[in-house]
Amino acid sequence: MSKQLIECVPNISEGRDAGIIKQVTDVIETVDGVRLLDVDPGKATNRTVITFVGEPDAVVDAAFLVIQKAGELIDMSKHQGEHPRFGATDVCPFVPIANISMDETVEYASKLGERVGRELGIPVYHYEFAATSPERKNLATVRAGEYEGLREKLSDAAWKPDHGPAGFSEAVAKTGVTAISARNFLVAYNVNLNTTSVRRANAVAFDVREAGRVKRSGNPITGPIVKDEKGESVRIPGSLKKVKAIGWYIEEYGIAQISMNLTDITVTPVHIAYDEVFQKALKRGIRVTGSELVGLIPKQAMLDAGKYFLEKQNRSVGVSEEEIIKIAVKSMGLDELGPFDPKKKIIEYFLEDGSASPLIHMDLKAFANETASESPAPGGGSISAYIGALGISLATMVANLSSHKRGWDDRWEEFSEWAAKGQSLKDALLRTVDEDTHAFNNIMSAFGLPKATDAEKATRAEAIEAATKNAIEVPFKVMELSLQAMEVIKAMADIGNPNSVSDAGVGALCARSAVMGAFLNVKINTGGLNDKAYGDQKVKEGQSIQEQTQQLEQEILAIVENKL
Repeated sequence: MSKQLIECVPNISEGRDAGIIKQVTDVIETVDGVRLLDVDPGKATNRTVITFVGEPDAVVDAAFLVIQKAGELIDMSKHQGEHPRFGATDVCPFVPIANISMDETVEYASKLGERVGRELGIPVYHYEFAATSPERKNLATVRAGEYEGLREKLSDAAWKPDHGPAGFSEAVAKTGVTAISARNFLVAYNVNLNTTSVRRANAVAFDVREAGRVKRSGNPITGPIVKDEKGESVRIPGSLKKVKAIGWYIEEYGIAQISMNLTDITVTPVHIAYDEVFQKALKRGIRVTGSELVGLIPKQAMLDAGKYFLEKQNRSVGVSEEEIIKIAVKSMGLDELGPFDPKKKIIEYFLEDGSASPLIHMDLKAFANETASESPAPGGGSISAYIGALGISLATMVANLSSHKRGWDDRWEEFSEWAAKGQSLKDALLRTVDEDTHAFNNIMSAFGLPKATDAEKATRAEAIEAATKNAIEVPFKVMELSLQAMEVIKAMADIGNPNSVSDAGVGALCARSAVMGAFLNVKINTGGLNDKAYGDQKVKEGQSIQEQTQQLEQEILAIVENKL
């Protein structure tokens, strides 16, 4: 399973003392599994926005240390700043980034809140998706009255904290309270215009932003503002939800931009914001020339964008991640003002540790040389996984060629779906190339554990058993994935571009070999298990997968031979 990632964006109430800020950020870097991405201090606000990302439990630990250290170093009774605030760590939102749901992220936010209240004695309110009641969902409502109103707020039963003490003690007077949440990812995104006019840029910004513009009677620019029965200004909403926008002039580039905060990219993703600005600008005689991403973005947001633009071209989305991201960058002009390096702008790539998957980052010659060396790994398991990846890659190629075949224009979506399924299986099989070698190395490490005492012998035996089971599960996964690949391969042999039917046949041979080779690894590793029932069950299930695969291979080859 791919790694789960959460981003954490604590805002601490110190933006002027670099020493205090560094002491707070230093504690983040003591936690394995997290990476500090950004530290943005503001002198006028006397506030620093910190951004780090990592695996969920590690993020909880790092966030706890931030809240603890900020509480030690910052005295809220002496704090002054322009930004609303009520705590040393004022807010601490969690943001799901990869392979984790919002509900799961809320659980981690709640876990942090309970720990902060119990261990640090700091009152905690949960807001946004982590809110414990509808009244607490909005941060502005939770923070109303700010630090100066805490004594009254904490004495009000309706505002009893979700965790921690309810009274305004001497300790709370120093630390204030902390608001902890789970929220969707916020993207700072600018769209470039072929104008220098801030007024015209603002007109486009008002067209798209959720708040829109105030309604005027008569002249839409200079006419009197229309009021409702309560005396409030009536607004004409913009076309994009969860979007804040304004026009400004960037002297460095000599152009005006629409500067946007996309506060929930599950509601308005980047590509929809770009397209909407493009359309609204065009109606005002303005051209969009490109765009600019401020900070980092989740990989899925870029993949969604690339697929969106491919589909608008009636092209298959079943291409590699790299190609999809390239389409997204070019379609939105993200490289107009400067190079767009996915390794620096996409969170998952930024965090990627190439040492965790060295084999799939090798070229063909290096991989073959490594396999042929005296080292026992990579061995048959990794090779089986790679053969399976090659097999489904051939079928995916046939699907993509079919989606572009002259005369088959009305079938591009059909073949795009097959290609996308093939890409998913290919990526999963490529991951198992390194997973199999890791599994073998873990067995070797377990055998190297000490065994001098009875306790050490027991620990060693448990480690060997666990590592051996994992060394069975990985090739078994290769078998399952390669069997699933047979469905795509058969479909492409049957309905795909007839000029590529031999490629589908070769794909079937590869997938069959992957299953049979992986099954050899399953069987050899079951021999060393103490849990014989587990081993016997895996062999039984593996035999069934092998027989199904061999049957499908014969069916596919019959189709291929009939068309040759």
